[in-house]
Amino acid sequence: MAIRFDTTFEPAHGEAVPVAPNVVRVTAPNSGPLTFHGTNSYIVGTDHVAVIDPGPEIEEHYQALLKAIAGRPVSHIAVSHTHRDHSPLARRLAAETGAVVVAEGPHRAARPLHVGEVNPLKEASDVEFVPDLALADGAVVPGDGWELVAIHTPGHTANHCAFALTGTGIVFSADHVMAWATSIVAPPDGAMSDYMTSLDRLMERDDHMFLPGHGGPVREPARFLRGLKTHRRMRERAIVDRIEKGDRTIADMVAAIYRDTDPRLHGAAGLSVLAHLEDLVGRGQIVTDGAPAIDGRFAPA
Repeated sequence: MAIRFDTTFEPAHGEAVPVAPNVVRVTAPNSGPLTFHGTNSYIVGTDHVAVIDPGPEIEEHYQALLKAIAGRPVSHIAVSHTHRDHSPLARRLAAETGAVVVAEGPHRAARPLHVGEVNPLKEASDVEFVPDLALADGAVVPGDGWELVAIHTPGHTANHCAFALTGTGIVFSADHVMAWATSIVAPPDGAMSDYMTSLDRLMERDDHMFLPGHGGPVREPARFLRGLKTHRRMRERAIVDRIEKGDRTIADMVAAIYRDTDPRLHGAAGLSVLAHLEDLVGRGQIVTDGAPAIDGRFAPA
């Protein structure tokens, strides 16, 4: 089935927007080609609250969060992953509120760097982040009238974690599943095999809404997840097709497959193609000399 993305979204920067009972969204003013209209931070609860993904270190956003919190005690700050548009403000907000910072763990790559390889996303990663409490898969974060459950969803990053709001059918899906676009899966920080496995994990659940890290909600998660998986498999087939037709470099594949995509996104597209190729080489469907690399040459097996 073809996936239909929804790019209709009003960020209402600086405002607390109710999105579910006892859940409000505050969107940071960090719009861009990879962040859409900005990073969504969520505040959960009534008397004592939690903040999910406090976002980038932007003064305007920090003040908007404090205004939305309105002096209420903050027991936890939950961080989905360690990209600089999601985690940095956790340190400042924790110092202000005394909240416990919870996450899967510190930033790490999905695999070691190959000899001579440079991580193109190093500057986008919050390598200084360390949670107060590292959450195992299925770990429960208890609150006052609410409860979050950690769902490990590696793929976009190795330490990506979604959070289910117990008893509501709501999952805060961060950058793993978004209504406006597919998630960037970029080696070495991310891995396509991990991403596809994480999609399967979410497909086994029975949720009725995802609240993502960028853009509006995903209102039919099961249907959307099936579409995402189909979309990824179609992209994989397109890559194999380009190689069978003679393309040998990622640059050539991107030029053909993403010819209608904003050129500003071609760098990210190349990393996504590399992620697919790593998976294809690992499964023996494509061959390359040495480890798969962004400047490598690829051929049918």
